This record gives sequence, C-alpha cells and structure tokens, in this order.
Amino acid sequence: MKIDSLIKQNYNISKQIPLSRYTFTKTGGEAEYLAFPKNLEQLQMLVAAANEDGLDITVIGNASNLIISDKGIAGLVIILTDMNEIKLDGDTVEAQAGATIVKTAFFAANHGLSGLEFAAGIPGSVGGAVFMNAGAYGGESEQAISEVTVLTRSGEIKHYSHDEMHFSYRHSLVQETGDIVVSARFKLEQGDKLKILDEMNYLNALRAYKQPLEYPSCGSVFKRPTGHFVGPMLIKAGLQGKQIGGAQVSTKHAGFIVNKGGATATDYLNLIHYIQKTIKEQRGIDLHTEVRIIGRDIEGGSK
Repeated sequence: MKIDSLIKQNYNISKQIPLSRYTFTKTGGEAEYLAFPKNLEQLQMLVAAANEDGLDITVIGNASNLIISDKGIAGLVIILTDMNEIKLDGDTVEAQAGATIVKTAFFAANHGLSGLEFAAGIPGSVGGAVFMNAGAYGGESEQAISEVTVLTRSGEIKHYSHDEMHFSYRHSLVQETGDIVVSARFKLEQGDKLKILDEMNYLNALRAYKQPLEYPSCGSVFKRPTGHFVGPMLIKAGLQGKQIGGAQVSTKHAGFIVNKGGATATDYLNLIHYIQKTIKEQRGIDLHTEVRIIGRDIEGGSK
C-alpha cells in the first residue's frame, strides 16, 4: 500500500493508535492509521496516498469538541496540530489550521489587533473554528474570517472568500464539501493592546468560573435551540448531575458532559440520547448536537 511506503519514509504515521490520547474527553477507540503532517506538502502526500489505497480520510483539529466511537476510526486519521504557523500581514492574521484559536487570538492582541477577543477561551484549532464556525460570548469565527484555504479530497488547493464559505450558526461550507482546512485569514481592526488583553483575560476568568474545566469534557454538547438556553433547560428537566457510566451532566454547567472517571464514548452517547429523549418528551424540543460525533458504527462515520 502507498500509505505503508510513507511509513517507511518516516512520514510520522503510526498504526492502531488509541485516539483517547488526543481527545478532550479522554475517550475513543483506535485509528487504523494516524498521521501528523508538518506542512502542506506532507498533507498533500498523505491525501494522495490514502486516495490511491482507497482509505477514508478523517481530519481532526485539537479534538476539543469531538466524540470518537469506542470502535475507533477506519482509514487514515490526520491530526494537524504540527501545522501551526501564525503570521501577520498588516491588519490581517493568517494562521494554519493546526494553530489553536486561543493562540491566534493572543497573537492578534499582542499586535494591537481587535476582533478575536471572543475566542480567548475556545480550546479548539483554527481549522476546527472554521469548520464549526466556533463562537463564544457573542462572537463567531466568521465575523473575522476573510479567506480560507483548503485542500480538497482530490488534492486541489482552493481559496474561499468569506461569502463563499456560507457560514451560519455552527456551520460552514467545508462540512458539506469535506475539504480540509489548511489555513485561515482573519481581517482585524487596530485597537488598544491593553484593553484587548484585559477583555480576553476577563473572558478567560469568566469561562473558568462557569465551566467545568477541572474534568475532561467535549465542551458545549448541544446547539442552542431558538429562544432557549440549553443549560437552564436541562436543570429544569432535572437532568443536571445525571450520570451514565463515567459520563455526567456537569453539576457546574449543565450544558457540558464531563468524564468523571473511566467514561467511554458509549457512555457519552447514551447520556446524550437520554437527554434528547427527555427534553423531547417534556418540552417537545429537538436538541441537536454541536459536538462532532465520528467513527465506526456512528451514522455518517467510518465503517
């Protein structure tokens, strides 16, 4: 197989690696193949090899808003955390997909650029922030993005403008196309460096106060239904503290499911389904997951 020849060429590819090492929930089965490309050329080589071998390709950012099946992921899993360069171009910050959105936001702040303050506490990668149109505290990634560079599954480099990305709440074009985000350009505004940093530090402190950062979790689990907030809704439904296996609806913030110890991805999924069923029965509201759920035996995941 072509992918095996890349292993011999020291392309930082391994076989049968537990993905629980990388997910924020500390759950998830093995990757059939796992690769950490260091640059665009290596990423292109990996995609070409997987295509030649007929392997599915799954791209993971910082694995912060992600649940991976206990049965793992078939094919090639690519983690982009080694592609993390951030650079300045006037009032624009360009960051590779593997850079964290937090580091990108502080890079901008330290250059006196405003527009990414909301991202100060988001633990995901730039690629994940683009893919999910991640947001917090009234801001969303799309508000600052001017251009996204992707690698298509056929190996072509494309550049999408902001409008071409079709951003909406927790959605972007690449969720439909399967393109791999390579980098993003953030068009920002000049501001007062100290005020920007003060705002970011405040939001970080607020996050630490409100969110259960002391436990592994996948972040915010559900999308916000129109006219409702998920946390208060789950509290009123008597779901705060509900636990299945090692997975628990956080007693600190009911919008989070935490790993209290020994949780499996199946525990997470069973608890998610229990919450959805309860809210549907009590309130007639369909809760849709914000967290990305992938892997073997997951609908839409690898087989």
